[in-house]
Amino acid sequence: MKKILFLAALLFCGTTKSMANDGKYTALEPLKLDVPEMKVEMPSLEQSPRLTIAQEPSYRLTWMRTNPDVKEYKAMNDLTFVGIPLFVAGMIAKSEKKSFRQNDGTKHVLLTEFKTHIDDYSQFFGPAMTVGLKVAGVEGRSDWGRLLASAGLSYGIMAGFVNGIKYTAKEMRPDGSTANSWPSGHTATAFVGATILHKEYGLTRSPWFSVAGYGVATATGVMRVLNNRHWVSDVLSGAGIGIMSGELAYALSDVIFKKRGLLRGDISSDRSIIDHPSFFSVSMGLGGGSRDLTFDMSKMDISGLDMNDTELNLKFGASTAVGVEGAYFFNKYVGVGGRLRVNSSPIKGWDGIEWLAVADLLSNLYGEDYSDPEFQRLVDGQGTPGSPDYSAPLVDEGSYFSIKSDHLTEFSADLGMYFNIPLSERFALGSKLLVGRSIMQEIDLSAFFTGGMRRLEFVPTPDGEDYDIKVTCLPENYTAEWDYFTVGGNNTMKFGTGLSLTYAYKENYAWKLFLDYDFSRKTYTMTYNPSDFLVKSVGWTPEDLEDEYFDTQSIKKNRHTFILGGSFTISF
Repeated sequence: MKKILFLAALLFCGTTKSMANDGKYTALEPLKLDVPEMKVEMPSLEQSPRLTIAQEPSYRLTWMRTNPDVKEYKAMNDLTFVGIPLFVAGMIAKSEKKSFRQNDGTKHVLLTEFKTHIDDYSQFFGPAMTVGLKVAGVEGRSDWGRLLASAGLSYGIMAGFVNGIKYTAKEMRPDGSTANSWPSGHTATAFVGATILHKEYGLTRSPWFSVAGYGVATATGVMRVLNNRHWVSDVLSGAGIGIMSGELAYALSDVIFKKRGLLRGDISSDRSIIDHPSFFSVSMGLGGGSRDLTFDMSKMDISGLDMNDTELNLKFGASTAVGVEGAYFFNKYVGVGGRLRVNSSPIKGWDGIEWLAVADLLSNLYGEDYSDPEFQRLVDGQGTPGSPDYSAPLVDEGSYFSIKSDHLTEFSADLGMYFNIPLSERFALGSKLLVGRSIMQEIDLSAFFTGGMRRLEFVPTPDGEDYDIKVTCLPENYTAEWDYFTVGGNNTMKFGTGLSLTYAYKENYAWKLFLDYDFSRKTYTMTYNPSDFLVKSVGWTPEDLEDEYFDTQSIKKNRHTFILGGSFTISF
Protein backbone atom coordinates (compact mmCIF):
# COMPACT_ATOMS: atom_id res chain seq x y z
CA MET A 1 0.00 0.00 0.00
CA LYS A 2 2.82 2.35 0.83
CA LYS A 3 4.44 1.58 -2.57
CA ILE A 4 1.25 2.47 -4.42
CA LEU A 5 0.87 5.79 -2.59
CA PHE A 6 4.57 6.62 -3.31
CA LEU A 7 4.17 6.01 -7.08
CA ALA A 8 0.99 8.10 -7.19
CA ALA A 9 2.81 11.00 -5.50
CA LEU A 10 5.67 10.81 -8.02
CA LEU A 11 3.23 10.82 -10.96
CA PHE A 12 1.37 13.82 -9.59
CA CYS A 13 4.58 15.81 -9.07
CA GLY A 14 5.87 14.99 -12.62
CA THR A 15 2.63 16.00 -14.26
CA THR A 16 2.53 19.26 -12.38
CA LYS A 17 6.10 20.07 -13.30
CA SER A 18 5.47 19.24 -17.01
CA MET A 19 2.45 21.54 -17.09
CA ALA A 20 4.50 24.27 -15.49
CA ASN A 21 7.25 23.82 -18.06
CA ASP A 22 4.69 23.83 -20.91
CA GLY A 23 3.49 27.18 -19.85
CA LYS A 24 7.03 28.45 -19.63
CA TYR A 25 8.06 27.32 -23.16
CA THR A 26 4.83 28.51 -24.70
CA ALA A 27 5.67 32.00 -23.57
CA LEU A 28 9.04 31.90 -25.36
CA GLU A 29 9.13 34.13 -28.51
CA PRO A 30 11.02 31.71 -30.86
CA LEU A 31 8.28 29.09 -30.60
CA LYS A 32 5.45 31.51 -31.23
CA LEU A 33 3.63 30.67 -34.50
CA ASP A 34 1.42 33.25 -36.16
CA VAL A 35 -0.57 31.51 -38.88
CA PRO A 36 -2.23 34.68 -40.27
CA GLU A 37 1.23 36.14 -41.09
CA MET A 38 1.93 33.14 -43.37
CA LYS A 39 -1.28 33.75 -45.30
CA VAL A 40 -0.37 37.37 -45.92
CA GLU A 41 2.52 36.23 -48.23
CA MET A 42 0.22 34.48 -50.69
CA PRO A 43 -1.40 37.50 -52.41
CA SER A 44 2.03 38.85 -53.48
CA LEU A 45 2.67 35.62 -55.41
CA GLU A 46 -0.57 36.03 -57.35
CA GLN A 47 0.60 39.44 -58.55
CA SER A 48 4.02 38.23 -59.80
CA PRO A 49 4.97 39.00 -63.47
CA ARG A 50 4.94 35.30 -64.33
CA LEU A 51 1.31 34.88 -63.36
CA THR A 52 0.32 38.13 -65.06
CA ILE A 53 1.84 37.07 -68.42
CA ALA A 54 0.26 33.64 -68.18
CA GLN A 55 -3.17 35.15 -67.60
CA GLU A 56 -3.02 37.75 -70.46
CA PRO A 57 -2.62 36.73 -74.11
CA SER A 58 0.50 38.06 -75.90
CA TYR A 59 -1.36 38.55 -79.18
CA ARG A 60 -4.78 40.05 -79.85
CA LEU A 61 -6.30 40.20 -83.31
CA THR A 62 -7.75 43.69 -83.68
CA TRP A 63 -8.65 45.60 -86.82
CA MET A 64 -8.43 49.35 -86.20
CA ARG A 65 -7.44 49.66 -82.55
CA THR A 66 -6.01 53.03 -81.54
CA ASN A 67 -3.82 53.67 -78.53
CA PRO A 68 -4.83 56.98 -76.93
CA ASP A 69 -1.31 58.21 -76.22
CA VAL A 70 -0.09 58.06 -79.85
CA LYS A 71 0.40 61.38 -81.63
CA GLU A 72 -1.24 61.74 -85.05
CA TYR A 73 1.17 61.77 -88.01
CA LYS A 74 1.22 64.78 -90.33
CA ALA A 75 1.62 63.63 -93.95
CA MET A 76 4.07 66.28 -95.18
CA ASN A 77 6.16 66.13 -92.01
CA ASP A 78 6.58 62.39 -92.36
CA LEU A 79 7.08 62.25 -96.16
CA THR A 80 10.62 62.00 -97.61
CA PHE A 81 11.65 62.34 -101.25
CA VAL A 82 14.83 60.26 -101.30
CA GLY A 83 13.38 57.98 -103.99
CA ILE A 84 13.36 60.77 -106.58
CA PRO A 85 17.17 61.18 -106.95
CA LEU A 86 17.53 57.39 -107.15
CA PHE A 87 15.02 57.25 -110.00
CA VAL A 88 16.75 60.14 -111.80
CA ALA A 89 20.13 58.41 -111.35
CA GLY A 90 18.65 55.37 -113.07
CA MET A 91 17.51 57.50 -116.00
CA ILE A 92 21.00 58.99 -116.33
CA ALA A 93 22.59 55.53 -116.22
CA LYS A 94 20.32 54.23 -119.00
CA SER A 95 22.81 55.40 -121.60
CA GLU A 96 25.44 53.08 -120.14
CA LYS A 97 23.53 49.99 -121.19
CA LYS A 98 25.26 50.38 -124.55
CA SER A 99 28.42 49.25 -122.79
CA PHE A 100 26.96 45.75 -122.81
CA ARG A 101 26.30 43.51 -125.79
CA GLN A 102 23.07 41.62 -126.01
CA ASN A 103 22.40 38.13 -127.25
CA ASP A 104 21.24 39.25 -130.70
CA GLY A 105 21.38 35.88 -132.41
CA THR A 106 25.01 36.11 -133.49
CA LYS A 107 27.70 33.68 -132.38
CA HIS A 108 28.25 35.11 -128.94
CA VAL A 109 26.25 35.14 -125.75
CA LEU A 110 26.30 37.46 -122.78
CA LEU A 111 25.95 35.22 -119.76
CA THR A 112 27.56 35.50 -116.35
CA GLU A 113 28.66 32.53 -114.29
CA PHE A 114 26.76 33.94 -111.32
CA LYS A 115 23.33 32.32 -111.07
CA THR A 116 20.98 32.40 -108.10
CA HIS A 117 17.25 32.41 -107.41
CA ILE A 118 17.64 34.04 -103.99
CA ASP A 119 16.46 37.37 -105.41
CA ASP A 120 13.11 35.79 -106.29
CA TYR A 121 12.51 35.34 -102.55
CA SER A 122 14.53 38.15 -100.94
CA GLN A 123 12.25 40.72 -102.61
CA PHE A 124 9.57 39.71 -100.08
CA PHE A 125 11.78 40.02 -96.99
CA GLY A 126 10.21 43.33 -95.87
CA PRO A 127 6.53 42.25 -95.77
CA ALA A 128 7.42 38.81 -94.41
CA MET A 129 9.36 40.40 -91.54
CA THR A 130 6.59 42.93 -90.86
CA VAL A 131 3.81 40.32 -90.77
CA GLY A 132 5.97 37.95 -88.71
CA LEU A 133 6.57 40.58 -86.05
CA LYS A 134 2.90 41.50 -86.07
CA VAL A 135 1.75 37.90 -85.63
CA ALA A 136 4.31 37.45 -82.85
CA GLY A 137 2.55 40.20 -80.92
CA VAL A 138 5.17 42.94 -81.41
CA GLU A 139 3.26 46.20 -81.83
CA GLY A 140 4.38 48.37 -84.70
CA ARG A 141 3.12 51.67 -85.98
CA SER A 142 -0.27 50.44 -87.26
CA ASP A 143 -3.02 48.03 -86.31
CA TRP A 144 -3.98 45.36 -88.86
CA GLY A 145 -6.53 47.44 -90.77
CA ARG A 146 -4.27 50.45 -91.24
CA LEU A 147 -1.22 48.26 -91.97
CA LEU A 148 -3.02 46.34 -94.72
CA ALA A 149 -4.36 49.55 -96.24
CA SER A 150 -0.93 51.21 -96.24
CA ALA A 151 0.76 48.10 -97.67
CA GLY A 152 -1.93 47.68 -100.34
CA LEU A 153 -1.55 51.30 -101.42
CA SER A 154 2.25 50.91 -101.47
CA TYR A 155 2.23 47.90 -103.78
CA GLY A 156 -0.57 49.34 -105.90
CA ILE A 157 1.31 52.61 -106.55
CA MET A 158 4.53 50.69 -107.22
CA ALA A 159 2.88 48.28 -109.68
CA GLY A 160 1.28 51.17 -111.56
CA PHE A 161 4.57 53.01 -111.97
CA VAL A 162 6.68 49.95 -112.81
CA ASN A 163 4.33 48.37 -115.35
CA GLY A 164 3.41 51.68 -116.91
CA ILE A 165 7.08 52.47 -117.57
CA LYS A 166 8.11 48.91 -118.48
CA TYR A 167 5.64 48.51 -121.32
CA THR A 168 6.15 52.07 -122.57
CA ALA A 169 9.97 52.18 -122.56
CA LYS A 170 10.32 48.55 -123.83
CA GLU A 171 13.97 48.22 -122.83
CA MET A 172 15.60 44.90 -123.76
CA ARG A 173 17.03 42.87 -120.90
CA PRO A 174 20.81 42.21 -120.87
CA ASP A 175 20.24 38.54 -121.68
CA GLY A 176 18.02 39.47 -124.61
CA SER A 177 15.01 37.53 -123.28
CA THR A 178 12.26 40.19 -123.12
CA ALA A 179 11.78 43.92 -123.76
CA ASN A 180 10.60 44.93 -120.28
CA SER A 181 13.84 45.57 -118.45
CA TRP A 182 13.52 49.16 -117.15
CA PRO A 183 12.74 49.57 -114.28
CA SER A 184 13.39 46.44 -112.20
CA GLY A 185 10.18 45.05 -110.69
CA HIS A 186 12.06 42.78 -108.27
CA THR A 187 14.05 45.74 -106.93
CA ALA A 188 10.97 47.97 -106.67
CA THR A 189 9.12 45.22 -104.79
CA ALA A 190 12.06 44.76 -102.42
CA PHE A 191 12.31 48.47 -101.62
CA VAL A 192 8.55 48.83 -101.09
CA GLY A 193 8.75 46.04 -98.51
CA ALA A 194 11.82 47.61 -96.92
CA THR A 195 9.99 50.94 -96.61
CA ILE A 196 6.98 49.26 -94.97
CA LEU A 197 9.29 47.55 -92.45
CA HIS A 198 11.08 50.85 -91.89
CA LYS A 199 7.83 52.74 -91.24
CA GLU A 200 6.24 50.09 -89.04
CA TYR A 201 9.18 48.94 -86.91
CA GLY A 202 12.34 50.82 -87.83
CA LEU A 203 10.94 54.19 -86.83
CA THR A 204 8.92 52.91 -83.86
CA ARG A 205 10.99 50.06 -82.41
CA SER A 206 14.63 49.87 -83.50
CA PRO A 207 16.66 51.36 -86.37
CA TRP A 208 18.15 47.92 -87.05
CA PHE A 209 14.86 46.81 -88.60
CA SER A 210 15.40 49.54 -91.20
CA VAL A 211 18.99 48.48 -91.80
CA ALA A 212 17.90 44.87 -92.30
CA GLY A 213 15.12 45.82 -94.71
CA TYR A 214 17.09 48.22 -96.89
CA GLY A 215 20.18 45.99 -96.74
CA VAL A 216 18.32 42.97 -98.12
CA ALA A 217 16.60 45.17 -100.72
CA THR A 218 19.99 46.47 -101.89
CA ALA A 219 21.33 42.92 -102.13
CA THR A 220 18.29 41.98 -104.21
CA GLY A 221 19.08 44.73 -106.72
CA VAL A 222 22.72 43.68 -106.95
CA MET A 223 21.71 40.07 -107.61
CA ARG A 224 19.41 41.18 -110.43
CA VAL A 225 22.42 42.73 -112.18
CA LEU A 226 24.72 39.77 -111.47
CA ASN A 227 22.07 37.38 -112.78
CA ASN A 228 22.19 39.29 -116.08
CA ARG A 229 18.49 40.09 -115.81
CA HIS A 230 18.77 43.87 -115.40
CA TRP A 231 20.95 46.81 -116.25
CA VAL A 232 22.25 49.03 -113.45
CA SER A 233 19.81 51.75 -114.53
CA ASP A 234 16.88 49.35 -113.99
CA VAL A 235 17.92 48.68 -110.41
CA LEU A 236 18.49 52.33 -109.48
CA SER A 237 15.15 53.42 -110.89
CA GLY A 238 13.38 50.41 -109.33
CA ALA A 239 14.79 51.31 -105.91
CA GLY A 240 13.63 54.90 -106.32
CA ILE A 241 10.10 53.85 -107.34
CA GLY A 242 9.89 51.39 -104.44
CA ILE A 243 10.85 53.94 -101.78
CA MET A 244 8.63 56.69 -103.18
CA SER A 245 5.66 54.32 -103.48
CA GLY A 246 5.92 53.40 -99.80
CA GLU A 247 6.37 57.02 -98.76
CA LEU A 248 3.35 58.19 -100.78
CA ALA A 249 1.16 55.34 -99.52
CA TYR A 250 1.87 56.11 -95.87
CA ALA A 251 1.27 59.82 -96.50
CA LEU A 252 -2.14 58.96 -97.99
CA SER A 253 -2.92 56.74 -95.00
CA ASP A 254 -2.10 59.64 -92.68
CA VAL A 255 -4.60 61.80 -94.57
CA ILE A 256 -7.32 59.11 -94.79
CA PHE A 257 -7.17 57.51 -91.36
CA LYS A 258 -5.72 60.39 -89.34
CA LYS A 259 -5.23 58.92 -85.84
CA ARG A 260 -7.33 55.76 -86.25
CA GLY A 261 -5.39 52.52 -86.16
CA LEU A 262 -2.17 53.95 -84.73
CA LEU A 263 -0.49 51.89 -82.00
CA ARG A 264 2.95 53.48 -81.64
CA GLY A 265 4.63 56.74 -82.51
CA ASP A 266 8.20 57.28 -83.64
CA ILE A 267 11.02 56.61 -81.20
CA SER A 268 11.73 59.71 -79.16
CA SER A 269 15.19 60.48 -77.92
CA ASP A 270 17.12 63.42 -76.55
CA ARG A 271 20.02 62.47 -78.85
CA SER A 272 20.35 64.46 -82.06
CA ILE A 273 21.97 62.64 -84.98
CA ILE A 274 23.76 65.89 -85.81
CA ASP A 275 25.34 66.23 -82.36
CA HIS A 276 25.80 62.45 -81.89
CA PRO A 277 26.93 61.41 -85.40
CA SER A 278 27.93 57.76 -84.78
CA PHE A 279 26.23 55.91 -87.61
CA PHE A 280 25.69 52.83 -89.73
CA SER A 281 24.59 53.19 -93.38
CA VAL A 282 23.71 51.33 -96.57
CA SER A 283 24.73 53.22 -99.73
CA MET A 284 24.42 53.11 -103.51
CA GLY A 285 26.00 55.38 -106.09
CA LEU A 286 27.36 55.99 -109.60
CA GLY A 287 31.08 56.21 -110.27
CA GLY A 288 33.49 57.64 -112.83
CA GLY A 289 37.17 58.51 -113.03
CA SER A 290 39.82 56.56 -114.95
CA ARG A 291 38.48 56.18 -118.46
CA ASP A 292 40.66 53.84 -120.51
CA LEU A 293 43.33 51.15 -120.78
CA THR A 294 45.44 50.81 -123.95
CA PHE A 295 47.35 47.68 -124.96
CA ASP A 296 49.71 47.37 -127.94
CA MET A 297 48.38 44.65 -130.26
CA SER A 298 50.87 45.05 -133.11
CA LYS A 299 52.55 41.79 -132.12
CA MET A 300 49.38 39.88 -132.91
CA ASP A 301 48.98 41.31 -136.45
CA ILE A 302 45.22 40.85 -136.29
CA SER A 303 42.97 42.96 -138.47
CA GLY A 304 39.63 44.35 -137.39
CA LEU A 305 40.83 46.08 -134.23
CA ASP A 306 40.50 49.80 -133.59
CA MET A 307 43.42 52.23 -133.46
CA ASN A 308 44.86 51.28 -136.87
CA ASP A 309 45.13 47.61 -135.97
CA THR A 310 47.91 48.26 -133.45
CA GLU A 311 46.16 49.21 -130.20
CA LEU A 312 43.36 47.78 -128.14
CA ASN A 313 41.73 50.67 -126.31
CA LEU A 314 39.41 49.56 -123.49
CA LYS A 315 37.11 52.21 -122.06
CA PHE A 316 35.52 52.27 -118.61
CA GLY A 317 31.81 52.99 -118.44
CA ALA A 318 30.07 54.59 -115.46
CA SER A 319 30.39 52.23 -112.51
CA THR A 320 27.89 51.13 -109.90
CA ALA A 321 28.89 51.20 -106.24
CA VAL A 322 27.10 49.46 -103.37
CA GLY A 323 28.42 49.45 -99.82
CA VAL A 324 27.98 49.60 -96.08
CA GLU A 325 29.73 52.10 -93.83
CA GLY A 326 29.88 52.93 -90.15
CA ALA A 327 31.77 55.06 -87.65
CA TYR A 328 31.94 55.69 -83.91
CA PHE A 329 32.42 59.33 -82.88
CA PHE A 330 34.23 60.28 -79.67
CA ASN A 331 32.44 63.63 -79.77
CA LYS A 332 30.36 65.46 -82.35
CA TYR A 333 33.42 66.27 -84.46
CA VAL A 334 35.85 63.30 -84.68
CA GLY A 335 35.44 59.52 -84.94
CA VAL A 336 36.86 56.31 -86.39
CA GLY A 337 35.19 53.86 -88.72
CA GLY A 338 35.30 51.79 -91.85
CA ARG A 339 33.68 50.97 -95.16
CA LEU A 340 33.05 47.89 -97.31
CA ARG A 341 32.24 48.56 -100.97
CA VAL A 342 31.76 46.81 -104.32
CA ASN A 343 32.40 49.02 -107.36
CA SER A 344 31.72 47.51 -110.77
CA SER A 345 32.71 49.19 -114.09
CA PRO A 346 31.55 47.97 -117.51
CA ILE A 347 34.31 47.75 -120.12
CA LYS A 348 33.76 48.39 -123.82
CA GLY A 349 36.01 48.48 -126.86
CA TRP A 350 36.93 44.82 -127.27
CA ASP A 351 34.44 43.82 -129.98
CA GLY A 352 37.15 43.37 -132.61
CA ILE A 353 38.83 40.46 -130.89
CA GLU A 354 36.13 37.89 -131.59
CA TRP A 355 35.33 36.11 -134.86
CA LEU A 356 37.24 38.46 -137.12
CA ALA A 357 40.38 37.74 -135.15
CA VAL A 358 39.86 33.99 -135.54
CA ALA A 359 39.34 34.33 -139.30
CA ASP A 360 42.52 36.37 -139.55
CA LEU A 361 44.40 33.77 -137.54
CA LEU A 362 43.22 30.97 -139.84
CA SER A 363 44.24 32.96 -142.88
CA ASN A 364 47.73 33.32 -141.43
CA LEU A 365 48.01 29.54 -141.41
CA TYR A 366 47.80 29.50 -145.17
CA GLY A 367 48.56 33.00 -146.37
CA GLU A 368 46.09 35.55 -147.68
CA ASP A 369 44.80 33.53 -150.67
CA TYR A 370 41.32 32.68 -149.45
CA SER A 371 40.45 31.11 -152.83
CA ASP A 372 43.07 28.38 -152.54
CA PRO A 373 41.33 24.97 -152.34
CA GLU A 374 43.62 23.82 -149.57
CA PHE A 375 42.62 26.78 -147.44
CA GLN A 376 38.95 26.07 -148.07
CA ARG A 377 39.46 22.45 -147.01
CA LEU A 378 41.26 23.67 -143.90
CA VAL A 379 38.42 25.96 -142.88
CA ASP A 380 35.29 24.50 -144.42
CA GLY A 381 35.94 20.76 -144.46
CA GLN A 382 34.92 18.69 -147.47
CA GLY A 383 32.11 16.62 -148.92
CA THR A 384 28.39 16.78 -148.35
CA PRO A 385 26.90 16.29 -144.86
CA GLY A 386 25.84 12.66 -144.61
CA SER A 387 28.18 11.43 -147.35
CA PRO A 388 31.08 9.05 -146.63
CA ASP A 389 33.71 11.65 -147.54
CA TYR A 390 32.20 14.39 -145.36
CA SER A 391 34.31 16.08 -142.66
CA ALA A 392 33.09 18.85 -140.37
CA PRO A 393 34.39 22.42 -140.73
CA LEU A 394 37.38 23.34 -138.63
CA VAL A 395 35.15 25.73 -136.62
CA ASP A 396 31.50 24.84 -137.01
CA GLU A 397 28.28 26.72 -136.36
CA GLY A 398 27.94 25.36 -132.83
CA SER A 399 30.91 27.42 -131.66
CA TYR A 400 30.34 30.55 -129.60
CA PHE A 401 31.85 33.06 -127.18
CA SER A 402 30.65 33.36 -123.58
CA ILE A 403 31.21 36.58 -121.67
CA LYS A 404 31.61 35.35 -118.13
CA SER A 405 32.34 38.79 -116.75
CA ASP A 406 31.99 42.06 -118.67
CA HIS A 407 32.88 44.32 -115.73
CA LEU A 408 36.04 45.14 -113.84
CA THR A 409 34.70 44.69 -110.31
CA GLU A 410 36.60 46.10 -107.34
CA PHE A 411 36.04 44.88 -103.78
CA SER A 412 37.47 47.23 -101.15
CA ALA A 413 37.75 47.44 -97.37
CA ASP A 414 38.84 50.71 -95.72
CA LEU A 415 39.51 52.06 -92.23
CA GLY A 416 40.26 55.57 -91.03
CA MET A 417 39.17 58.84 -89.47
CA TYR A 418 35.73 60.44 -89.85
CA PHE A 419 34.85 64.09 -89.31
CA ASN A 420 31.54 65.87 -88.69
CA ILE A 421 30.70 69.60 -88.75
CA PRO A 422 27.14 70.46 -87.57
CA LEU A 423 25.58 73.16 -89.73
CA SER A 424 22.12 73.34 -88.15
CA GLU A 425 19.66 71.16 -86.23
CA ARG A 426 19.07 68.99 -89.30
CA PHE A 427 22.15 69.40 -91.51
CA ALA A 428 25.80 68.44 -91.06
CA LEU A 429 28.87 68.36 -93.28
CA GLY A 430 31.11 65.30 -93.11
CA SER A 431 34.48 64.12 -94.38
CA LYS A 432 36.89 61.20 -93.97
CA LEU A 433 40.45 59.99 -94.57
CA LEU A 434 40.68 56.25 -95.30
CA VAL A 435 43.28 53.66 -96.20
CA GLY A 436 42.43 50.14 -97.30
CA ARG A 437 42.84 47.24 -99.68
CA SER A 438 41.54 46.91 -103.24
CA ILE A 439 40.81 43.49 -104.76
CA MET A 440 39.83 43.35 -108.43
CA GLN A 441 37.96 40.67 -110.36
CA GLU A 442 38.90 40.36 -114.04
CA ILE A 443 36.76 40.54 -117.16
CA ASP A 444 36.67 37.22 -118.94
CA LEU A 445 35.68 36.18 -122.46
CA SER A 446 35.77 32.42 -122.96
CA ALA A 447 35.41 30.48 -126.22
CA PHE A 448 33.70 27.18 -126.91
CA PHE A 449 34.69 25.76 -130.28
CA THR A 450 33.68 22.52 -131.98
CA GLY A 451 34.62 21.20 -135.41
CA GLY A 452 36.42 18.59 -137.44
CA MET A 453 40.00 17.59 -136.74
CA ARG A 454 42.80 18.09 -139.32
CA ARG A 455 46.28 16.81 -139.90
CA LEU A 456 48.66 19.44 -141.26
CA GLU A 457 51.86 18.49 -143.05
CA PHE A 458 54.47 21.05 -144.05
CA VAL A 459 55.92 19.94 -147.42
CA PRO A 460 59.06 21.76 -148.66
CA THR A 461 58.85 23.29 -152.12
CA PRO A 462 61.18 21.90 -154.85
CA ASP A 463 63.56 24.83 -154.45
CA GLY A 464 63.73 24.23 -150.72
CA GLU A 465 63.14 27.90 -149.93
CA ASP A 466 59.53 27.59 -148.81
CA TYR A 467 56.94 24.98 -147.95
CA ASP A 468 53.38 24.04 -148.72
CA ILE A 469 50.77 22.88 -146.22
CA LYS A 470 49.06 19.60 -146.94
CA VAL A 471 45.69 19.32 -145.21
CA THR A 472 44.07 15.98 -144.39
CA CYS A 473 40.53 16.00 -143.00
CA LEU A 474 40.07 13.44 -140.26
CA PRO A 475 36.78 11.73 -139.32
CA GLU A 476 37.09 12.69 -135.65
CA ASN A 477 35.64 15.87 -134.13
CA TYR A 478 37.13 18.00 -131.35
CA THR A 479 35.71 20.20 -128.55
CA ALA A 480 37.76 23.04 -127.06
CA GLU A 481 36.88 25.49 -124.28
CA TRP A 482 39.38 28.02 -122.97
CA ASP A 483 39.94 31.60 -121.76
CA TYR A 484 40.02 33.58 -124.98
CA PHE A 485 40.57 37.05 -123.49
CA THR A 486 41.03 38.33 -119.93
CA VAL A 487 41.90 41.67 -118.31
CA GLY A 488 42.41 42.15 -114.59
CA GLY A 489 44.16 44.28 -112.01
CA ASN A 490 46.36 43.25 -109.11
CA ASN A 491 45.44 43.65 -105.44
CA THR A 492 46.80 46.92 -104.06
CA MET A 493 46.60 49.45 -101.27
CA LYS A 494 44.15 52.29 -101.80
CA PHE A 495 43.52 55.69 -100.27
CA GLY A 496 40.24 57.52 -100.03
CA THR A 497 38.52 60.66 -98.89
CA GLY A 498 35.14 62.25 -99.45
CA LEU A 499 32.56 64.87 -98.58
CA SER A 500 29.00 64.26 -97.41
CA LEU A 501 25.92 66.28 -96.56
CA THR A 502 23.66 64.71 -93.92
CA TYR A 503 19.99 65.58 -93.56
CA ALA A 504 18.43 64.32 -90.30
CA TYR A 505 14.76 63.83 -91.06
CA LYS A 506 14.17 61.88 -87.83
CA GLU A 507 15.94 61.77 -84.48
CA ASN A 508 17.75 58.51 -85.28
CA TYR A 509 17.60 58.54 -89.07
CA ALA A 510 19.17 60.52 -91.86
CA TRP A 511 19.66 60.59 -95.60
CA LYS A 512 23.17 61.33 -96.78
CA LEU A 513 24.42 62.67 -100.12
CA PHE A 514 28.11 61.93 -100.67
CA LEU A 515 30.97 62.38 -103.13
CA ASP A 516 33.86 59.97 -102.51
CA TYR A 517 37.29 59.86 -104.14
CA ASP A 518 39.60 56.81 -104.12
CA PHE A 519 43.13 56.44 -105.48
CA SER A 520 45.21 53.34 -106.17
CA ARG A 521 48.04 52.38 -108.51
CA LYS A 522 47.33 49.10 -110.24
CA THR A 523 49.06 46.78 -112.65
CA TYR A 524 46.56 45.72 -115.31
CA THR A 525 47.31 42.48 -117.16
CA MET A 526 45.79 41.51 -120.51
CA THR A 527 45.96 37.92 -121.78
CA TYR A 528 44.86 37.22 -125.35
CA ASN A 529 44.81 33.67 -126.67
CA PRO A 530 42.57 33.22 -129.73
CA SER A 531 44.26 30.06 -131.02
CA ASP A 532 44.06 27.49 -128.27
CA PHE A 533 41.56 25.38 -130.23
CA LEU A 534 44.36 24.55 -132.71
CA VAL A 535 45.96 22.36 -130.05
CA LYS A 536 43.06 19.93 -130.36
CA SER A 537 41.95 20.59 -133.92
CA VAL A 538 45.28 20.28 -135.79
CA GLY A 539 47.45 18.63 -133.14
CA TRP A 540 49.78 21.54 -132.44
CA THR A 541 51.36 22.02 -129.03
CA PRO A 542 50.95 25.19 -126.94
CA GLU A 543 54.60 25.95 -127.69
CA ASP A 544 53.80 25.98 -131.42
CA LEU A 545 51.24 28.73 -130.84
CA GLU A 546 52.82 30.82 -128.14
CA ASP A 547 55.17 33.01 -130.15
CA GLU A 548 52.77 34.12 -132.88
CA TYR A 549 49.27 33.56 -131.54
CA PHE A 550 49.47 34.26 -127.82
CA ASP A 551 50.04 37.57 -126.07
CA THR A 552 50.12 38.77 -122.48
CA GLN A 553 50.87 42.36 -121.47
CA SER A 554 50.95 44.35 -118.24
CA ILE A 555 50.70 48.10 -117.79
CA LYS A 556 50.80 50.21 -114.64
CA LYS A 557 48.20 52.91 -114.32
CA ASN A 558 46.85 55.19 -111.64
CA ARG A 559 43.20 54.46 -110.87
CA HIS A 560 41.09 57.48 -109.88
CA THR A 561 37.52 56.80 -108.82
CA PHE A 562 34.79 59.33 -108.03
CA ILE A 563 31.48 58.06 -106.66
CA LEU A 564 28.38 60.22 -106.27
CA GLY A 565 25.58 58.60 -104.33
CA GLY A 566 23.21 58.51 -101.42
CA SER A 567 22.86 56.42 -98.28
CA PHE A 568 20.29 55.60 -95.64
CA THR A 569 21.80 56.23 -92.20
CA ILE A 570 20.89 55.34 -88.63
CA SER A 571 22.55 56.71 -85.51
CA PHE A 572 23.48 54.64 -82.46
